[in-house]
Amino acid sequence: MTPHNSARPGAFAKTVLMPGDPLRSKYIAETFLTDPVLVNDVRGVQGYTGKWKDTPVSVMASGMGMPSIGIYSWELYETYGVENIIRVGSAGAVQDSVNVMDIVIGQAASTNSNYLAQFNFPGVFAPIGDPMMIQHAVTASMEHGATWHVGNLYSCDNFYHPKSYEGTRAVRRMGVLAVEMEAAALYGNAAYLGKKALCICTISDHLYKKAELSPEERQTGFNEMIEIALDTAVKV
Repeated sequence: MTPHNSARPGAFAKTVLMPGDPLRSKYIAETFLTDPVLVNDVRGVQGYTGKWKDTPVSVMASGMGMPSIGIYSWELYETYGVENIIRVGSAGAVQDSVNVMDIVIGQAASTNSNYLAQFNFPGVFAPIGDPMMIQHAVTASMEHGATWHVGNLYSCDNFYHPKSYEGTRAVRRMGVLAVEMEAAALYGNAAYLGKKALCICTISDHLYKKAELSPEERQTGFNEMIEIALDTAVKV
């Protein structure tokens, strides 16, 4: 047990899906998993373990932002022996070739956060997703007939900014596909602890086009991404 997780040892499967929203964690467990069991509810951050295609899989919310997923993923890796974490969430597209409801698989995660400084890397560490998990996610995306992209994410500490989207001009120029708020911390933890991680996102809005999903659509409209992540979990 930890201050943030009351689950017993062995309560989590070796692979955990991590949405940001606790209600989305509940939705995934009740909609997709066979015989889901609630194993953690500290602070309302719900964690469940069940099965997908006869393979044990867990799902637990990460909260919003890098400090939050940094805590929960670290504890899952270190305290509960989890080997693989797949973040499933929303992202805002910055490239014209990426559209609302497309799937983006995070090959890497650039960031404006100082989170990675704690690892004392002599330079600028480049956080990347696990290559085999990326391959499995691409295969699953193709099997589902999804519109998918693999590339760089921008993990941003701030959701709101006084100068609106001015800062994303350089992000867009450098070919980054989408903006989100958690992947870099997850990838950093995985690298340091010798574990595996991947971020799979559904595009919920576009920073340079007038297109976005409603909060209700964000909550329940990501079924394709969830099934892709679950199929990836089965393969790892």
